[in-house]
Amino acid sequence: MSSSLLTMVQSIEMLLDDELDARVRREWHYLAELGLPSQANHRGASNRPHVTVGVAHSVTDETERELVDLADTASLDIRLGGLLVFGSRNIVLARAVVPSTAVLELHRRVRHALRHSDGVPAHLDVGHYTPHVTLAMRMTPDQLAAAVRELVPTLVDAEGAVSAIRRWDGEGKREWTIG
Repeated sequence: MSSSLLTMVQSIEMLLDDELDARVRREWHYLAELGLPSQANHRGASNRPHVTVGVAHSVTDETERELVDLADTASLDIRLGGLLVFGSRNIVLARAVVPSTAVLELHRRVRHALRHSDGVPAHLDVGHYTPHVTLAMRMTPDQLAAAVRELVPTLVDAEGAVSAIRRWDGEGKREWTIG
């Protein structure tokens, strides 16, 4: 991961409805109980299951105004699928979000709004986006193997909805709902 990716602290995220949120949190806690890396180990009110749809170094006022128009998409349907693995040295384990037309359209609209902003990573360009909910970061290959071995028998696809679109300002350590 390049150092520029580590400094990206502005994001636009889909929050999950209560049922999906609880399902992901159970998976987080199960990993933690097994002594494995887990998002359950991250503290703070902002630490909740989410699907990132946009990231940038900075978000302009013009982008903020355009993002307000996304509030009408906050109740779109979403489905969690199987496991995804990203990275090689610092492995990320995630639940796939089935890339429905509605999810991809929201991503396209967010990416378009971010055209005014600096530091949008290429993996978030239209056509390169992989929607997911992170379960754990910084896993070793052995930890990944243990997590997959334990999680796979418990996984089922889960359907629900996006409850809100959130803006996260990591630099200012604050969040707010768009719209």
